[in-house]
Amino acid sequence: MAAPHSHRTDDWWRDAVIYQVYPRSFADGDADGTGDLAGVRARLPYLAELGVDAVWFTPWYLSPLVDGGYDVADYRAIDPAFGTLAEAEKLIAEARELGIRVIVDIVPNHVSDQHAWFRAALEAGPGSPERQLFHFRPGRGESGELPPNTWPSQFSGQTWTRVADGEWYLHLFTPEQPDLNWAHPAVRAEHESILRFWFERGVAGVRIDSAALLAKDPALADFTEGVDPHPYIDQDELHDIYRSWRAIADEYDGVFVGEVWLPDSERFARYLRPDELHTAFNFNFLACPWAADRLRRTIDDTLAEHAPVGAPATWVLCNHDVTRTVTRYGREDTGFDFATKAFGTPTDLGLGTRRARAAALLTLALPGSVYLYQGEELGLPEADIPRDRIQDPMHARSGGTDPGRDGCRVPLPWNAEAPSYGFGSTSEPWLPQPRDWSRYAVDRQRADPGSMLTLYREALRQRRTAGGFGDGPLAWLPAGDGVLAFTRARGLMCVVNLSDEPAALPAYGQLILSSGPLDDGGRLPRDTAVWLRSPAPGQAVTEVTGRTP
Repeated sequence: MAAPHSHRTDDWWRDAVIYQVYPRSFADGDADGTGDLAGVRARLPYLAELGVDAVWFTPWYLSPLVDGGYDVADYRAIDPAFGTLAEAEKLIAEARELGIRVIVDIVPNHVSDQHAWFRAALEAGPGSPERQLFHFRPGRGESGELPPNTWPSQFSGQTWTRVADGEWYLHLFTPEQPDLNWAHPAVRAEHESILRFWFERGVAGVRIDSAALLAKDPALADFTEGVDPHPYIDQDELHDIYRSWRAIADEYDGVFVGEVWLPDSERFARYLRPDELHTAFNFNFLACPWAADRLRRTIDDTLAEHAPVGAPATWVLCNHDVTRTVTRYGREDTGFDFATKAFGTPTDLGLGTRRARAAALLTLALPGSVYLYQGEELGLPEADIPRDRIQDPMHARSGGTDPGRDGCRVPLPWNAEAPSYGFGSTSEPWLPQPRDWSRYAVDRQRADPGSMLTLYREALRQRRTAGGFGDGPLAWLPAGDGVLAFTRARGLMCVVNLSDEPAALPAYGQLILSSGPLDDGGRLPRDTAVWLRSPAPGQAVTEVTGRTP
């Protein structure tokens, strides 16, 4: 059971539903094939109607877009493909008028090789102050022909690239994304200035990309699997960096969410201490298979690791890097692991959709905040991108074996009969849309009481108005094998049947919402979830069985 936390009433982020916008693929305002800020501004009423509390934008900065914008050339400029800084400021203000806060994405581990700092470092040469802002080193071997160490890449391929004068520079991602040297005071000062720049433009928060990677072992010692401490993940120096950031955020009532992938729950929780980050993404839940015992263990572990530091959990089923939920849940392996992604994996989309609907109600009933990736509310599946159209560097750097992440980044369908399904392009969008996506279009789903969009809209309305949701305690109910059942405040119950047979429901006074119809006997079918309200406070609840009575 999760312990309740005392907190200020204006801590909106503790139970917010935050919608993730991938700008290239949300809506295209100028019909050039690429999504932009004008497209987002035109669709803000849709987001207000959906009922989200905030929008998180993946990077919209000036960038060569080698890695989808996570190769930033200028953190204070909007990429011309998306619009202008003035448009970003209008978007932030217009969203706020609709009750929607804006969260921007900061990428502190690395910059683009087109960033002014890196261009100056290449020109200045070995030993220069400019190169000290990065990790330039001589190579090993008789003539420096070998990389300085054996660190593995976050993508496939090498982590070091040699320049014309013989030195090597570090890049944990692509060669076009050189890592910054966070031991240098100028690097810290620059990012503190960047935070202030965006807070002063009205953003409510910042998502921190690759938050556990910034600090590096100064000796650049070789990596050995299983040996701690890791030379570039979760270095102790990170906490001082985030304490200085938190002081800035507190000046503006800003909020941080960190992208922190760590298996050690105790070390993960350190980032969420009261003077560091407000929240961090919960990747264990995202990667968890559709299995009752695994999900319950993940939920328990998540709540337990957040409780000591009083931080709310975050829940997410999908984002711009992982396989779409409908597709993942329709496969034999319903978990997620970058290492197991492969072309041609068999998928049952009907099964995946049924499970994704149930997972939506499960996720939105858990304590804490929820992140919703664009298109999940439409039930979009992973798209099969023709190999000659794949742009994600993960595909190329794997030698063509990894499908990459473009399948979850395809432009959204808005209107079933319009060119590019109303995305806005008169020509081909930057990634091709599947031919059968008219059935997922917003205009069709709005008119369908059984659609995924209708389910999400009603779930978010109930979450806002019905009481018992969001931050606070959770208590498990007795349940049969394959069934998850728990209570929240004010008599709210959530029951999810992951077993092979219909499950009897506990005594209840009101059926609030169901991911699918109950059977003729009033039982909960497999891969279905319900929200219930108990008939009276304190009434005994019957056992939920996983078998047909």
